Amino acid sequence: MNPTMPFAHMDAAEQAVIQTLPLFEMMRMRAATTARRHPQHGFAAPERDSHWRWVNQFTHTHRRLGPQDTEVVSPNNDTVYSNAWLDLSEGPVLIESPDMGERYWTLGLLDAWTNPFAYVGRRTTGNRPQRTLVHGPGWQGRVPPEVTQVIAAPGHDVWLIGRILVEDDGPDAQQVRRLQAALRMQRLDGGDAAMRVDTGIDGRDTRVPDAATYRRVVDAALAGNPPPEGEALAWPPSSEALAAALLAVYAHLRSAGQPHDLGGGWAIPVLVRTHWGDDLLTRARIARNFIGALGMDEAMYPTAEVDADGAVLDGAQRYELRFAPGCGPQVGAFWSLTMYRRSDCLFVANAIGRYSIGDRTPGLVHDPDGSLAIRLQAEDPGPGINWLPAPPGEPFYVVLRLYQPQEAHLALRFDYPPIRRL
Repeated sequence: MNPTMPFAHMDAAEQAVIQTLPLFEMMRMRAATTARRHPQHGFAAPERDSHWRWVNQFTHTHRRLGPQDTEVVSPNNDTVYSNAWLDLSEGPVLIESPDMGERYWTLGLLDAWTNPFAYVGRRTTGNRPQRTLVHGPGWQGRVPPEVTQVIAAPGHDVWLIGRILVEDDGPDAQQVRRLQAALRMQRLDGGDAAMRVDTGIDGRDTRVPDAATYRRVVDAALAGNPPPEGEALAWPPSSEALAAALLAVYAHLRSAGQPHDLGGGWAIPVLVRTHWGDDLLTRARIARNFIGALGMDEAMYPTAEVDADGAVLDGAQRYELRFAPGCGPQVGAFWSLTMYRRSDCLFVANAIGRYSIGDRTPGLVHDPDGSLAIRLQAEDPGPGINWLPAPPGEPFYVVLRLYQPQEAHLALRFDYPPIRRL
């Protein structure tokens, strides 16, 4: 399979895999991130290797991730997560969220085809206490008067990815923990929304699936999540054709669809708002390599792996990123620059415990002319310098996270300064 081959020129089995791969990867993520145990009702099944899980309930991380956390690649160091998978096949769910004060937070909703179709949170619905009703296709029930917004999901399966800003690992983290505990999910009659589902797959296995497993998982997902409107799907291929197509497509997605070049060594891997439309190849690439990406109106993630001269960033060197006066990131919430080792895409342990730097970093120093310089290097540059520690003698990359990016970023008109070697 040619890495540059367009979708229209692939054979029918490869096209079918490209189209359905988001469904499979979403179901794999559901199996990997849903809870085996319910706080009141116990385990979904007694066997440790069972695929039964609880859905329609929140699971939370209560602290920001650090170098000791290796489960998630390129994690953020700004927020904690509140995760939930919704199954709307037995009716709507009602999500309660508390008063968030002035804090940044978002609940992003992805359908089973990875379209980030709706949001609840600071940018879209505000920070007041809210009751959000989410229902599947065809529901015609009565909306209770206390509901503040209604979200119609295109299918029965929805991934809800919540992020809440946390400022420190002490008092603010405890306050955020109380906010997470106030996120609740119930039925319209006030009963617990939680239900047991057979995920049908080992979510920890990230290898190329065999044809029988792939077809079984996709068939089950299609039953509640038809293709997006206007998208024709020829399914299934023969077993032999499917097996060959799986190997070819998964190999193809490792090299296809390079990120969007922003200039100055910066690129952005994900550009989507609410729907992938007919860009099926990019949808499949994101599902395999960046699953869970929210729309760019909520957050953008420009990434730099090379310096101003095109050389790979390396901790054996010293670099500076300088925003000219008045030319810093333009955001409605906040921004941060995060450092990762290139070898494993994880945080870099360092003496000052700093994995990101941004507009909320205590002690951030601006130059007399108003410019902002950030030093990227392994050795401490001394006092009065904004330092983001790099891995000694190892290649690295940085991600500039933009929460609620403004129009210059959204329209790809922002001039990202290159990272210069000193």
